[in-house]
Amino acid sequence: MKMARMFKLFGAGLLVAVLSSPALALDAGARAPDIRLPGLKDLVSLESLKGRVVYLDFWASWCGPCRHSFPFMNQMLEKYRSNGLEVFAINVDEKRSDADRFLQEVPARFTLAFDSKGETAKLFGVKSMPSSYILGRDGQIIEIHRGFRDEDRQSIEAQIVRALGVH
Repeated sequence: MKMARMFKLFGAGLLVAVLSSPALALDAGARAPDIRLPGLKDLVSLESLKGRVVYLDFWASWCGPCRHSFPFMNQMLEKYRSNGLEVFAINVDEKRSDADRFLQEVPARFTLAFDSKGETAKLFGVKSMPSSYILGRDGQIIEIHRGFRDEDRQSIEAQIVRALGVH
């Protein structure tokens, strides 16, 4: 089953892609399921990051706000990797070539996975692009973010810092 893609206009002219899916959403406090997907070269797994705080992000090449979230995720990883942060970003484009073109323009220095059928997005109940989940070291969902705006950067970083236990 393909996800229907719609666009919604929010304040300040922010365009956010909204995915419709009948799946149940995982809420804060739920344990994130293991994800095993093709990466850039090999299979990648969320389970392999156990014991680390994970910023799990769902993105697509057609998502305008994703172009702004990638530099932020690169910065957060560079700043907090030594404290135990990992970034795991799942692309949901139907064609890998669309994702590859995006990545040529907007580089990622974090773990990438590709799910052309959108099964993991359905599993998490993703409703908008990008959607991100902060996972604690125990694999539980701590925070959920839908969309990405520049003014969200400070609050997201504060949540990452809290999850890491950095003072």
